Amino acid sequence: MSKNINVALVGLGRIGQQFALSLASHIKEGDKPISIIAVAEQDPNSEVAKRFGDEGVSVFTDATEIAALGDDIDIIFDLTGVPAVRQALREKLQEMDNRNTVIVPEVFARLLWSFLEDDTELAAPVRNGY
Repeated sequence: MSKNINVALVGLGRIGQQFALSLASHIKEGDKPISIIAVAEQDPNSEVAKRFGDEGVSVFTDATEIAALGDDIDIIFDLTGVPAVRQALREKLQEMDNRNTVIVPEVFARLLWSFLEDDTELAAPVRNGY
């Protein structure tokens, strides 16, 4: 793959932070052409938000700030489970005429996570719409 895949993560709560750290670890271990370039978390002083910030990842408190990065983001993992956040992300991408960035819902993140970690205990998928 010649192009790096730029990823953003929204929501670093209990499940989100575990997924984020697992994904970051697998990216580093596998030397993959994937970069986590931004995260959004309501508490920028949380341990995991600080950790990403220390590694040079942009940390935002508002998810739409990630969408405002435009085509620099290929994938946004919405780990919040909050339909209003996903809708706000969609609206911001549409406002910017961004046809590149894909918003991935929590259920897909959980699927991916199950491939990353052998002993991952996943709660029932959140079914709050696409």
